[in-house]
Amino acid sequence: MAANFDFLRDRNEYRMFAAACIEAERVLATSPAMAAVGCRKALELAVKWVYAADNTIRMPYKDNLQSLLHEPTFRFAVDHKTWSKLPYIVKLGNLAVHTDKAVERSEALLALQALFEFVQWIDYCYGSDYEERVFDEQRVPSQTFEIDETKIREQQSLLEQKEAEIESLRAQIAALSTKFTEEKERHKEERHFTPVDPSEYETRKKYIDVELKLLGWTIGEDARVEVPVTGMPNAEGVGYVDYVLYGKDGLPLALIEAKRTSRDPKIGTHQAKLYADCLERMTGRRPIIFTTNGFETNIWESPDTPQRRVSGLFSRRDLEKLINRRTSRKPMRHIRIDDRITDRSYQKEAIRAVAEHFEAGHRKALLVMATGTGKTRTAASLTDVLSRGGYVTNVLFLADRRSLVAQARNAFAKYLTDMTFCNLLDQREDKSARIVFSTYQTILNAIDTARSEDGARLYTPAHFDLIIVDEAHRSIFNKYRVIFDYFDALLLGLTATPKDEVDRNTYEFFEVEQGVPTYAYEYETAVYRDRVLVPYYNIEIGLKIPIEGITYDELSEEDKARYEEDFADEDGNVREEIPPSEINEFIFNQDTVDRVLQDLMAKGIKVAGGDRIGKTIIFAQNNRHAQYIVDRFRKLYPHLGGEFIQKITYEDAYAEDAIANFKKTDGNPHIAVSVDMLDTGIDVPEVVNLVFFKRVRSKTKFWQMIGRGTRRCEDLFGPGEHKTHFLIFDYLGNFEFFRQHKEGLPEGEVGVSLTEAIFRKRVKLIHLLQHADFATAGGRELRENLIDIVVGQIEALNPELIAVKLKLQYVEKYKHRRAFLALSDSDVFTLGRELGPLVYMDGRDEHAKRFDNLMYGLMVYALEGSRQFARNRKALTDIAHNLLTERATIPAVRARLELIRTIATEEFWRNATIFDFERIRVELRDLAKFTVDESGGSSPIYTNLRDEVLYVREGEPIDSGYDFEDYKLKVNRYIEEHRDHIAIHKLRHNIPLTAADYGELERIFTGELGTADDYRREFKDTPFGLLVRRIAKLEPEAVERAFSEFINDESLTRQQIVFVRRVIDYIVQNGYIESPADLAKPPFDKPQSFLKLFDPARQKKLVETVKAIKENAMKIVG
Repeated sequence: MAANFDFLRDRNEYRMFAAACIEAERVLATSPAMAAVGCRKALELAVKWVYAADNTIRMPYKDNLQSLLHEPTFRFAVDHKTWSKLPYIVKLGNLAVHTDKAVERSEALLALQALFEFVQWIDYCYGSDYEERVFDEQRVPSQTFEIDETKIREQQSLLEQKEAEIESLRAQIAALSTKFTEEKERHKEERHFTPVDPSEYETRKKYIDVELKLLGWTIGEDARVEVPVTGMPNAEGVGYVDYVLYGKDGLPLALIEAKRTSRDPKIGTHQAKLYADCLERMTGRRPIIFTTNGFETNIWESPDTPQRRVSGLFSRRDLEKLINRRTSRKPMRHIRIDDRITDRSYQKEAIRAVAEHFEAGHRKALLVMATGTGKTRTAASLTDVLSRGGYVTNVLFLADRRSLVAQARNAFAKYLTDMTFCNLLDQREDKSARIVFSTYQTILNAIDTARSEDGARLYTPAHFDLIIVDEAHRSIFNKYRVIFDYFDALLLGLTATPKDEVDRNTYEFFEVEQGVPTYAYEYETAVYRDRVLVPYYNIEIGLKIPIEGITYDELSEEDKARYEEDFADEDGNVREEIPPSEINEFIFNQDTVDRVLQDLMAKGIKVAGGDRIGKTIIFAQNNRHAQYIVDRFRKLYPHLGGEFIQKITYEDAYAEDAIANFKKTDGNPHIAVSVDMLDTGIDVPEVVNLVFFKRVRSKTKFWQMIGRGTRRCEDLFGPGEHKTHFLIFDYLGNFEFFRQHKEGLPEGEVGVSLTEAIFRKRVKLIHLLQHADFATAGGRELRENLIDIVVGQIEALNPELIAVKLKLQYVEKYKHRRAFLALSDSDVFTLGRELGPLVYMDGRDEHAKRFDNLMYGLMVYALEGSRQFARNRKALTDIAHNLLTERATIPAVRARLELIRTIATEEFWRNATIFDFERIRVELRDLAKFTVDESGGSSPIYTNLRDEVLYVREGEPIDSGYDFEDYKLKVNRYIEEHRDHIAIHKLRHNIPLTAADYGELERIFTGELGTADDYRREFKDTPFGLLVRRIAKLEPEAVERAFSEFINDESLTRQQIVFVRRVIDYIVQNGYIESPADLAKPPFDKPQSFLKLFDPARQKKLVETVKAIKENAMKIVG
């Protein structure tokens, strides 16, 4: 009987991959693992054959198998059901080559079936003698023979094919590519191809078995299938667990309850719990529970913790770690904080607050600490505490810049000397270290690429126990949320200035109440109470040109001549005025810059005995502005040398080296001119001057920039002469702006890429075009074209990437055209939120993409009747005007002049439809690049007009405007800190309040600390006096006075005295007893009840005393 792939033997056009396919099938009986290796190699050759044969498929940047498989033109060409099986072949091949895990015959057979189907698709499209064939397991050769598995693994192939031979065959196919490509469409019309629909069992094998093996599990040994358990509440008393994962000690670590892919995995939770109960009774250990449907996985660690979603199954090492923690964890209150790391009280408060928060079962915490108060140091100490407490083993520290990663790594290494560390950006360091430091993009890549010594994935979902996010803000969580979805870890956010926004903000992400982080240490407290930071002294200087712009009529005759010289157009015309928005953007005035630099050098804080300006940061508007500042400084102060001042921006090739030099106390540069790069995160205690030479409207950014100068620096001016303050020079009215706008201006949508924005608009259009108004042929065609694009983008997603894997259920749902038959509002939202951040667009013309975004927006806003339509209309007419007046000589523009002229007419806009807008998008998108100055915007203009000072203000600070304490915490703190306040003193000593006392409490609680609504929300209708009692308690001597009649009664028995003492102690601790009826309840009912211990007279007296103590907190006298 001929084998399944034998039909390839006589097909000369398939020589490139035929032998590899035949050999992969032939070796199955001898070694399933080698068959898996052979399938992977055969697939690689077959895929390369398709690339050579088909002119419509473009070669990707890299020609490795993963890149070839996921290139969009290839993915779109292959039937999507067939393509979805190909990554399995790669996975299984990797398992066979890179690990020592056994490959089962059934798994290798599944890979052979997938390979066969792909080869069938090739023959269907390009073959000269196609017939529809079905893979038959009975036809797989059964004879065995000797093979050299070591050699096969080394060459990752069953055959010794020389690269030159493969290239020669590929060249032969490429020479016939025109013929193959032309015949493909005809073949697809004439022929029939039916991809195999995998059964539930095969799906389970695909999504669970291989995942377990790649994590290091061995099916049948430490990962057993259909495990019987006894004690189930059914007629037989027996059940069968889908999977049980075992530890080295032979005891169960976890069970997996697998449900059909179409069902919610949580449906199996109760059944899984019953299995866990049985396993616990049978073995003495309760396993961790996983429920999965192949796409979504949930974990349930123990009955006293809630279920949570995780990105996948766990390795044995990770599960053993979780099981061991059940007994190794210690109460946080017993773990001493190491004074050598953190010795300040507020840092210890922060550590305790976060540690207790985690101990209580929360998995996210937000730590807000003013810049310079030691966030990183506190995080290092918290890591130490959680490690010694048995809560964490491995830690990931994330920052958004290389310099911040290196800075944090050095700080942790200084404080935690017994830990191992790895900066992932340094290839020389050990990636298996306990504490890993990384940028977001680097760890995202490492998730997919880093391997342990046995070839398994190193950074498994449970590898890290704690993730620390430096300078946490929502743009990070939008852009890199996949990292936090992938890792199942405690999450700690560090920030100096969280945003006070409601929608998708930092507080929401960390699951804490708006404005109420886990712990906060405020700027004012750090500066003025604890003096751990130094205050600023602000000098506000209003310069006319950057604040008001330039008005021609207001210039001197001399300056008018210069203005005409610098700003006249080709016809000699000059603008009457230049708005302030253009100053320092592309118009640079020498006198303005010189005044700023001369102010700094004259008034700035100096060091080195007053001979040198102290470390200074100048915040510039843009890169050209920064360079102009540097150039002018070197002209004004040539004697200081070329390195005294330096531009440090993201555009500079060696910016990180420049930052390192700036941190050196006595080294150049002494003045750093920054565009965004030094605004946040960089710690240079020696900084004593900040120059705000740009507008800042974000409250968060403003305070982060101020934070660059707040750090203390001892002996800065000589032995014993410490840094006591720093200067801020503000030339753009930033302080005045924040006096008027305490919250700053709201920021736009952060972290949405151009591709994501276009994807969302396309989806919206598909939804809007469902209306009956667009049931015409034109409307249907436009909608179908949009669906083709969107579905193509979804199909092109690589399911091997973690980011895609986590959203696989959405990919599977929306990669079919039928899902777009009638989109709901919910579909639109889900597509945008879940898949929008993942998709990508072909083409490198950013300007064309921006034009797409503009035009799709125009279509959406036209259909929605949005006010945004006018803005997009103006943008389009501006582009048309630019093309007509400045680019008409370009041939590509000249060919479209008729259409471009149309856009400028009112008649067009009166009758324009979305079909007109789509035509414009298609025909003009490639011209968008001609409307942009490739140098980065308008050409710079350098002038020298006399500037003047409008105002000077000094020493007028502003309130930071941040209030991180919730109302309840404020009340508690106030009462604790004002125990001797007259009203609080009376309540502590069981003295009734006067009306004036009560009024004062009302003023404090509903005026000073918050509002009446705040009080009602937190404390309902609790009287002020009882609230104070509950918090401040009662003084022991006051309670003893109230019960003196009982204390002095010598006739009381020992049991009665013990009872009275218990009541006194309770009232001292709680302030009062809620009701006399409580005397008959715990903790007073043992060993004898109140009613049995005392006679009616004494019972009455006790009740009256208890009632009087409570009433004294509520009644008003006098």
